[in-house]
Amino acid sequence: MNVVMKTFLSMSVSGGLLILILLLEKRLLKDKVSRQWQYYIWMIVILRLLLPFGPEVNILGKVYQVVDRTVSQEASLFRQPLSSNIPGGDFTPVIEDNGSVNSLSEDVTTVHPLQDIVSLLMNHIWLIWLMVALVLLIRKITIYQGFIRYIYVGMVPISDIEILNRLSIAAEQSGIKKPIELCVNPLISSPLLIGFFHPCIVLPDEDISEKDFQYIVLHELIHYKRRDMFYKWLVQVTVCLHWFNPLVHFMSREINRACEFSCDEAVLAKIECGSAQDYGNTLLNAMAAVERYKKDFGAVTLSGNKQLLRERLVVIMSFKKRSMRTRLLAGVLTLCIVFVAAFVGVYPVNATAIQETGRPQVTVSQDSTLGKTNTGSEDLTLQTQKYYETGSLPLFQITFAGLDEETQDRWLDKIYTDNRIEFWGVAVAQLDEDCDLFRQYAERTYADGSITYFSTLAMHMSDDMLEQWLDKALEDEKWVFQSFLFKTLERDDELDELEEKREKKWEEDQKKEYQAVGVTVDGKNYYYQGQLVNIFLDIRANQSFWTLNMNPAGTVNIKISRDADNQITGVAYMTEAEVNELFGRTEATNNLDS
Repeated sequence: MNVVMKTFLSMSVSGGLLILILLLEKRLLKDKVSRQWQYYIWMIVILRLLLPFGPEVNILGKVYQVVDRTVSQEASLFRQPLSSNIPGGDFTPVIEDNGSVNSLSEDVTTVHPLQDIVSLLMNHIWLIWLMVALVLLIRKITIYQGFIRYIYVGMVPISDIEILNRLSIAAEQSGIKKPIELCVNPLISSPLLIGFFHPCIVLPDEDISEKDFQYIVLHELIHYKRRDMFYKWLVQVTVCLHWFNPLVHFMSREINRACEFSCDEAVLAKIECGSAQDYGNTLLNAMAAVERYKKDFGAVTLSGNKQLLRERLVVIMSFKKRSMRTRLLAGVLTLCIVFVAAFVGVYPVNATAIQETGRPQVTVSQDSTLGKTNTGSEDLTLQTQKYYETGSLPLFQITFAGLDEETQDRWLDKIYTDNRIEFWGVAVAQLDEDCDLFRQYAERTYADGSITYFSTLAMHMSDDMLEQWLDKALEDEKWVFQSFLFKTLERDDELDELEEKREKKWEEDQKKEYQAVGVTVDGKNYYYQGQLVNIFLDIRANQSFWTLNMNPAGTVNIKISRDADNQITGVAYMTEAEVNELFGRTEATNNLDS
């Protein structure tokens, strides 16, 4: 399992722990803290679930390290030879002089190909997680779009000036300066607020009493002022990302409940306490009809389901303003939750050596085993050979990392000689940056002109070493290496400039070469012995490069003769047969291209 997935799982575990703490707090404190605090405190949990940051020293980080070490040790024991009758050491097979393994090697644990498949799945499990998350998010967005279309089908703007004035006054008293639209839609059964950037309050019926209208509008304006729709969608994104965690789904339901409770509390704080019963009656009137469209997570409504409404009415009737003591308690609890969220931790990036160096660490026993002549290093070499022969890249990578430098050198030589580029890549990735082996094989592949193997090495070189190799490639005029190194160093502009100079120099050298045999070049016109050339043909050795120029105004057809070293040996007039052959070849080439 890669670091990204481990980090994300640790975020989910940490967030789940915070969810349990908040649920426990809710049962213990009940109504001792405000409903608004119970609503917004969940934001800390959401941030813990979404942000992969935390202090280097954290509570669960130690647990993650212990788990990592335990798994690594068990995996190492599974890969190494087993012996149940030799205490105090690892049993290793005896290697004969001819390199074969004697009959005792049957005690070696055989690595089944299924291990590679499981390892591959674990390393790419994040793709499954991401695909499911995307599907869920797309589904929620699709449902929301369908909900909005459903609302807009029967929505009609209210044009009554008196009602609009009452809305404007309520918005101004709530501190909202942005204009709020007011519409009516008989297809819905409860007032609601839609629109992230262009808010609109939708009523089921225009014929609403003045008192009910005041409470409904105030309720929805508070939802808009607190940006509850953005909060709701942030929760939905979190649920999609942590779809595998049941506690996150439970948190989503708790936040929806807390949203309405806190909004009721905010409304009651703005109106007189004696009006609580009137506000409760408004909620009852809103629930006179059962809401017809259930998927409303993209909007905020006045009333939820009937069970939630009963709980809200109980809270409304028992509402009282919070004392300074209650506010102090809420502040202390907030600091405690923030502290726990910070130090509960995520998967530490430097928990194991694999995160620090990009390679797994293999522990090799240096003790000899009860009279056997084999050492742990020899056994590791034997395993490396086995994984190389079976083509198991992940296991080869693990064992190669545990070899000493001399053995790694022999393996790099073998891989390069066998032309196994896939093993070359995983082996090179285990070397330290700019080490002696890097320099040694960079010089070898450069001298051989093997850009494929050299480029793999270059991917792990420092910028200083890359600059040194670029200077050498420029000095040696090795264009392929120059081009690669310029691009690796992200100096494309210099590469383009160099290429332009190279082309100009080549053209100048070409003109001088032609002029030496009596051919002059003036722009696109070629002249031979004072005559304008109709067809000019210059074919390099092995037909690797052609120069063909045609000018209908010309009077002669000529061709350049070259030797095997591409040196010009002379100029000759083309016969009619050669011209016909040339056009026949050109036509065939065009047919193939088309």
